[in-house]
Amino acid sequence: MDNIELKRFWEKVKEELIGSLPESVHPWVYSLEVSGYDNGVLTLVTGQAMAKDWLKKNHSSQMNEVLKNISGNENSRLNIIYDENVAKQIKKETEKIHKKEIEAQQKEQAFENLSYMQSSANLNLKYKFENFVVGENNKFAHDVALSVAKNPAGKYNPLFIYGNSGLGKTHLMQAIGHYTIFNNPKLKVKYTKTDDYINDFISNSRRTNNSVENMSKFNKKYTNVDIILIDDIQFIESKEKSMERMQHTFDTLYNKGKQIVITSDRIPEKIPRLTEALTSRFKQGLMVELTPPDFETRLAIVKKLAIDNDIKAERDALEYISKYFDKNVRELEGAFTKVCAYAEINNKPISLDLARKILKCKENEKKITFDNIISTTAQYFDILIDDIKGSSRNQKVASARQVAIYLCREITNQSFEMIGEFFNKKHTTVMYSHEQVKNKINSQKDLSIAVREIKQALKVL
Repeated sequence: MDNIELKRFWEKVKEELIGSLPESVHPWVYSLEVSGYDNGVLTLVTGQAMAKDWLKKNHSSQMNEVLKNISGNENSRLNIIYDENVAKQIKKETEKIHKKEIEAQQKEQAFENLSYMQSSANLNLKYKFENFVVGENNKFAHDVALSVAKNPAGKYNPLFIYGNSGLGKTHLMQAIGHYTIFNNPKLKVKYTKTDDYINDFISNSRRTNNSVENMSKFNKKYTNVDIILIDDIQFIESKEKSMERMQHTFDTLYNKGKQIVITSDRIPEKIPRLTEALTSRFKQGLMVELTPPDFETRLAIVKKLAIDNDIKAERDALEYISKYFDKNVRELEGAFTKVCAYAEINNKPISLDLARKILKCKENEKKITFDNIISTTAQYFDILIDDIKGSSRNQKVASARQVAIYLCREITNQSFEMIGEFFNKKHTTVMYSHEQVKNKINSQKDLSIAVREIKQALKVL
């Protein structure tokens, strides 16, 4: 027999042996390797010395009968030999399998530990850096948050993230927690909404039995951590006792060198009846703002939603949603979900016509023109419209011109060529002005405020 025929013959014999021998010896039979078949003798090799002795002593006659029946040769018999090289190979493979099993168990345990820590930290699994879409409106805040996650209680402590609702403050804050738990699991993370903190404090302070013990437990809950994430701090305003307790929590953590991250819908001094003590503490670290995403970022967000949920949609439909839902990410995601739900229920493709039909944005289309933008910008900077459209290099006029060009692109989404014609500038000059504002808007507070307030005046925020 050649090698192929020999292996086929042995597989047939082995199949019959498995069917006739006790299950306890099946592993030994499976481990046998055929070596040769000569003059009716089928030679098998094993790397298990005990297998050779046991099979020969207890099952040789039964095994030989199977071989005789299949070969048709009454003189056929099995010869099982022990091979040290095979034994070494079996040992090596066994150790490899065992190592993989241990690694799998360790990974499973690590995953369980991470899941437990994420749960005990009160974190939402979808709020991670990996699924946060970075754009010009949030790049600085994202980079700072990642820096805090990599180096807690380093340069930016406390970190105060502010901005309107639905722009990703909670996402960034919780992303810090997830990153820490995954990369530095020895650190303890705690996320809390300000309302929950207040209710917890009131509940413990009102209990008459063991009030000292109750407050001690409360303090440990919020100060026995390495990173605390406090969401929507604006809700603490005017609650005097809660503000006193928050000050105590802040001081305890800060003095122990622990990282504090806070979010709010506005800067501390714009929160009515917030104590001066808390205001100064919140401002002593770094404050970063999240602003509404530009068109490119909004389009990237809905594209990612489509990819993550395995949804096929026409680009025109995604651009339509991105164009009209520009106030915040939450509203944008809601519009995308609404269109997808209708398409799925009615078994229709996600097209531009479908998006228009469901969202009905056409009737609410913004009729803002270049003239509206330049007029409002000139009024904000207290200069003449002709100055903005002119060639003056006065710093104030040049800054106003760049802001007007930036807003013309962001609000109308018209081409740089068309904007250039309006301003009597080359389109490359217009592109440069747009990029200048786009690159500085997150790092220069005065510029960010100017853009936001002009948008508010135009009623596009």
